[in-house]
Amino acid sequence: MSGQTVTVPDDRAFASFKAECLCEEGWAMSYSKGGITVWTQGLEEGKSVHKIKCRMVCKDVPADTMYDVLHDTEYRKKWDSNVIETFDIGKLTVNADVGYYSWKCPKPLRNRDVITLRSWLPIGKDYIIMNYSVKHAKYPPKRDMVRAVSLQTGYMIHSQGPSNCTLTYMAQVDPRGSLPKWVVNKSSHFLAPRAMKKISKACLKYAEWKQRHNPNFKPWLYPEQTTLPTIPLSELSIQRAESLENIDESSLAETQEREDSD
Repeated sequence: MSGQTVTVPDDRAFASFKAECLCEEGWAMSYSKGGITVWTQGLEEGKSVHKIKCRMVCKDVPADTMYDVLHDTEYRKKWDSNVIETFDIGKLTVNADVGYYSWKCPKPLRNRDVITLRSWLPIGKDYIIMNYSVKHAKYPPKRDMVRAVSLQTGYMIHSQGPSNCTLTYMAQVDPRGSLPKWVVNKSSHFLAPRAMKKISKACLKYAEWKQRHNPNFKPWLYPEQTTLPTIPLSELSIQRAESLENIDESSLAETQEREDSD
């Protein structure tokens, strides 16, 4: 989102995101195996924006289940092994809110976090969830984290019938730092495919988990259920990458760490 003020995405923004998810021009395939494909775009000269797109064919996962899993913050804490902390801050409209997410980076990099404006919309056979970074005065950058910037990140779920779907994840992120080449390679060849597999596995276990955890509570489908406070747009501002700390981690070597089992 390149405007000067914070706005809730409109239908054109969702259509633009969908078109970019489907477009392959300008993207270079870096991984294709087991129903998962990953594309990347090269870094532009003088810029540190990393662009990655992943697509996964999900058998035995209905599109509406995938949509629920990607929305359910409480369930994410169970299956997302990269999450450090995640919570909703407040709502903007019936299909937009503001939230916090922090995640573990490959050692020895410093961990990252973001504050994002998230919006969602079902379009025909597709569901779209997308976000971009904003600033909120009550949630400034933390000393032990690097505040990253999501220029535009999100998911598109396409129904392939009653029990199958295709998930596309696309991210344009400024990690606020010069990353070593091994991190970029590891992201596209290992971390991104593994994350997609974890989402798929989480979907298969969601119905059973949800039955035991507030089964009828789905505020992303039923906005009247939300207990979040309403945030006026005036409390938010665009998160400019240049206003944040920029660290140089390009010389850091990869350390051996135990990988979480899939």
